[in-house]
Amino acid sequence: MPAGVPWPTYLKAVAGSMLAMFAGAEVVHRYYRPDLSIPEIPPKPGELKTELLGLKEGSSKVQTSQQ
Repeated sequence: MPAGVPWPTYLKAVAGSMLAMFAGAEVVHRYYRPDLSIPEIPPKPGELKTELLGLKEGSSKVQTSQQ
């Protein structure tokens, strides 16, 4: 058995861990209330609330190092 633990103790620990993980995910899901709707028309740049506010269009250029 893994780590020398009897099967019943191991299964209780696994079940308890999974229950705690699912309960935590449910709490976070209810707290943040994600928007699961899919818009028919994609939003324009700047309309999404998830975009970083500090970034400008000019800063999105890829900078390469000169060697």
